[in-house]
Amino acid sequence: MFRDLDRYLSAERARPDTAIHPPEGLVFNALRLTPLALVRAVILGQDPYHEAGQAHGLAFSVPAVAKPPPSLVNILAEWQSDLGLEPSSSGSLEPWARHGVLLLNTTLTVRRGSANSHDRLGWRPFTDAIIRAVAARPDPIVFLLWGRFAQQKRSLIDQRHIVIESNHPAPRSASRLPTPFVGSKPFSRANARLKSLGQGRIDWSLTD
Repeated sequence: MFRDLDRYLSAERARPDTAIHPPEGLVFNALRLTPLALVRAVILGQDPYHEAGQAHGLAFSVPAVAKPPPSLVNILAEWQSDLGLEPSSSGSLEPWARHGVLLLNTTLTVRRGSANSHDRLGWRPFTDAIIRAVAARPDPIVFLLWGRFAQQKRSLIDQRHIVIESNHPAPRSASRLPTPFVGSKPFSRANARLKSLGQGRIDWSLTD
C-alpha cells in the first residue's frame, strides 16, 4: 500500500501543473520534531493546508512568515484567553511540537488548492498506527480532539489517557453549541488533568 502511495506522490510531484503540500522534506515533520518517546499530547488535524506557503508538516500550524488561516486564528485566540498570554507574533506552532505536542494530520499530503484531495490515498492506516503507538505508551497522554473527524479516532485511544473534545476551531463551528471550541480552555484543562494524575504540565508557550 505504501509503495503505491509513494509512487503516486512521486508521479504527482513530477507533473509541472501540480503542486503537493507540504514540501517533500516536511511531510514527516511532526514525527521528526516530536518523536514517540517525547509525546505528551496529541492534536489531530485532517489534512494539510492546501494553499501555497502554508503547510509545513504540523497540524493547524503555518510557517512563521505565513498569515494564519481562520482555524488557527481561533486556536491562537483561545490559547491567549485560556492561559492569559500575550498574542503570538506568528502562526507557527513549532514550539509546541518541540515541547512534546504531536501535531498530526491524519492525511499527510494534499494537492494545492484542493482540500482532502489525498484523503483516499492510503495515509490513514499509517497515521492510525501512529495514534495506536502513542496510545500504547504507559504514561497518560492528552488527546485534544477538535471536531467530528478527530473524534472518530477516539476508538484508537486507550481509556488510561486524557481525552478533551470540542467542536472544530473553524469559524463555522467554533462557537456552535453544545461543545463550542471558543471558551473550552483546552490547554489549561490538559494541564489540570495531568496534575491530577501526578504528571508534569505541558509547556504551551510559543517561544523556544
